[in-house]
Amino acid sequence: MSCDGNVVCMQDRVPAEIRLSQNRQVLRLVYASQAYELAAEYLRVFSPSAEVRGHGVGQEVLQTGKRYVTIAGLSQVGNYALRIAFSDGHDTGLYDWDYLYDLAVRKAEYWAGYEQQLFLAGASREPD
Repeated sequence: MSCDGNVVCMQDRVPAEIRLSQNRQVLRLVYASQAYELAAEYLRVFSPSAEVRGHGVGQEVLQTGKRYVTIAGLSQVGNYALRIAFSDGHDTGLYDWDYLYDLAVRKAEYWAGYEQQLFLAGASREPD
């Protein structure tokens, strides 16, 4: 399949540059056509780990109290993913390039859904 205006090529989903802010609260992903900034809290609550996503539909665990989490470490896994370690000790999710790109381009949608879930659960982003 060739890449055209309607398809994002795989190589376009691999960031050309990855930068962690000095305060470790924002991960900046620079792609060929655009840059995105993803907060540590956002990345933490949308971790692709089984601890967050569960092992199937309906087993997701709502993440609460993560407002002040920071990124403690980053490491590339092969040529396909990032492992992100967080200040709360969570470090088991592998963020493959497709998932990171999806989190970046759909950030507003995902975040609004997360805030709605918190509201419905009577939960908070604030730590206990």
